[in-house]
Amino acid sequence: MGFGDLKSPAGLQVLNDYLADKSYIEGYVPSQADVAVFEAVSSPPPADLCHALRWYNHIKSYEKEKARTGRTWTAAIQLFPTLPCQCASTLTWGAHLWGVKKALGKYGPADVEDTTGSGATDSKDDDDIDLFGSDDEEESEEAKRLREERLAQYESKKAKKPALVAKSSILLDVKPWDDETDMAKLEECVRSIQADGLVWGSSKLVPVGYGIKKLQIQCVVEDDKVGTDMLEEQITAFEDYVQSMDVAAFNKI
Repeated sequence: MGFGDLKSPAGLQVLNDYLADKSYIEGYVPSQADVAVFEAVSSPPPADLCHALRWYNHIKSYEKEKARTGRTWTAAIQLFPTLPCQCASTLTWGAHLWGVKKALGKYGPADVEDTTGSGATDSKDDDDIDLFGSDDEEESEEAKRLREERLAQYESKKAKKPALVAKSSILLDVKPWDDETDMAKLEECVRSIQADGLVWGSSKLVPVGYGIKKLQIQCVVEDDKVGTDMLEEQITAFEDYVQSMDVAAFNKI
């Protein structure tokens, strides 16, 4: 099992063929397997090995991120508190990658002999090569405290975020018994209805016929607190003035 000598054209060709239908060496996310193989590749693969070059540039981007931000793992863990890993406060950017780094020969096609030796598993002190750091140390107390603080802050903000209140704009037609009905008193009765989540708006009298006018009145309601059935029941309760009530328009806000 392995890729052969990844510093040779033959080894790179094996890597390219292997990555033809894969994004990473193992699984569906970057892992320590990618670290081990990346360290064994001395330089970017040639352009004609497009799959290997695509993978190389993607893994290389983690090193660029480290150089751009200059973050240690202490800072990284503050940004990504939920990553499933164990890491010390001194670890460098990328230590959160999955898995435990194994010998290079443990990765790749099963029918290829590994000829690169065990160099990929040796400890690296050079900052330019140690892209992701170690993953075998316990999480420090400081890192654990910072992670728990971040989680607590997130939960607090989430709890304080106001819930979206669903509202509707309703236009009501309130009809009197006849042309002798006191429309001013009718409107006064309608507006006397008060409820949490109910706000009355503008109104006007609209001719119906034979000298009779209906009251057309606007209101805004919170859907969870006030419904048209409740409005109809309370408005038609003023039976000395109100013959009926209809909903002329109903729009969600």
